[in-house]
Amino acid sequence: MVTVSMRVMSAGDGYMYLLRTVAAADGDRALSTPLTRYYVEAGTPPGQWLGSGVAALGKGQLAVGDRVSEAQLQLLVGMGRDPITGDPLGHAFPAYKSVPERIEARIADLDPSLSPGAKGEAVARIEVEETERGKRRAVAGFDFTFSVPKSASALWAVADAGTQALIGEAHHAAVAEVVAFMEREVAATRSGATAGDGAVAQVDVTGLVATAFDHFDSRAGDPHLHTHVVISNKVQTAFDGKWRSLDGRPMHAAVVALSELHEAVFADHMTRTFGVEWEARDMGRDRNPAWAISSVPEELVREFSTRARYIDAEKDRLIAEYVARHGRQPSTATIIKLRAQATLATRPEKEVRSMADLTAEWRTRATGVLGHDATTWARGVMDNDKPLLLRADDVPLDAIGELGQTVVEMVGEKRSTWRRWNLMAEASRQTMGWRFATMHDREAVVGMIADAAEQASLRLTPPDLATSPVAFRRADGTSVFLPKHSTVFSSELLLAAEDRLLDRSRTLTAPTVPLATVENVTTKPRSTDGEAC
Repeated sequence: MVTVSMRVMSAGDGYMYLLRTVAAADGDRALSTPLTRYYVEAGTPPGQWLGSGVAALGKGQLAVGDRVSEAQLQLLVGMGRDPITGDPLGHAFPAYKSVPERIEARIADLDPSLSPGAKGEAVARIEVEETERGKRRAVAGFDFTFSVPKSASALWAVADAGTQALIGEAHHAAVAEVVAFMEREVAATRSGATAGDGAVAQVDVTGLVATAFDHFDSRAGDPHLHTHVVISNKVQTAFDGKWRSLDGRPMHAAVVALSELHEAVFADHMTRTFGVEWEARDMGRDRNPAWAISSVPEELVREFSTRARYIDAEKDRLIAEYVARHGRQPSTATIIKLRAQATLATRPEKEVRSMADLTAEWRTRATGVLGHDATTWARGVMDNDKPLLLRADDVPLDAIGELGQTVVEMVGEKRSTWRRWNLMAEASRQTMGWRFATMHDREAVVGMIADAAEQASLRLTPPDLATSPVAFRRADGTSVFLPKHSTVFSSELLLAAEDRLLDRSRTLTAPTVPLATVENVTTKPRSTDGEAC
């Protein structure tokens, strides 16, 4: 299950959707304050500030956990300014030309000697190209959505208020720890003589400036505890204190690894608090196993997965249409696009309800599935003995090496080349079944497995030909002119397989099939299972 997703936020009023469901409530809410404080309010809790970069804003008037106001969001995300003082944070967001303006500029640059027919064709081509590109808007931030696994959402939905608060605290703690990990390993900016390609150095930042908004339910009204963490594109550079833009490349590259890490960190928190056990459940063909709390039955998870069922039904319909139109099954990439299309097509309007109404409905539905009172059942699920938790030192070094080799083999089954984030994601998957005492223990073990996987891989990126001066090296000794975790790896096994394919492509003595036979087979319509009709 994907527990972290990311989308780019545009400057302007792109932040407004975060405020539409916020309940009216007085006072600040610390990150650890129970969600049940807003139990009878129609809507979700106000947002709060998050990230160590917050301390640099507002001349020290802001702190992590303070409530976020609409005016502050407008200044920071809408305009790229300090949310308290209104001062610019570095350069203003760039303003891009509209589609008509770009079309007009390109037409003006056409060769005046073109014939009327040639000019007409060029104008038509320009209009198509620019319309397809659409309006470009400045990046104001990144919305990382942190969701708890469906089984945990189901348990949270029907538990008593005290247990709901503890699950909420586990969720918030996992989010805060992963955001802190992002500050250490992901966040960076670019510096250089000029902007764009001139910004050749990837340098460290003092921290991230973020806002966190808790949401309770899906658009279908099912329990879906998740938090939108909006990370500002404005960051303060560590070496000179200037405000610059986040380097977007690692923000995109790390999403899958962050998702795998977050799921494991949240599971650790749940086990530490409640002693629950986790298991991997088969989700069917072409889908990764989903980790779930062992004592939460899959029937209850399915009951609270209405939105997923709507999307799958629409996706199946789109696939059937594709098969009827093209006479063959769509590729994996096409299926992903069709699922995204189905997600948008089945997306209902967000209904604002109080947590009291939602919880009452969820408990009734769960009671029907379980056959007895859902809240009593949840209380029993949480009553467990103290669990055994791992420290980093508990994992033998030979096990680290073996897992590193396994990680390379698993990654190599899906891709021909990989980077550090691919190895980190798989290392988190391989250790998801282990429960650790702290985030630092898990991070250390995952990092060591990724290191072992790098050692077991074949490095394709050539090493630096010269050592960078101290002024151009990061704290870990790496050069700022080489982006962090950008080294490309492969394996000797894959390169050998590639050599075999190339050799066979040059072999011209294989059996042949007449062209007429190929045309006859490929023109026949195919059934949904891929067999010729």
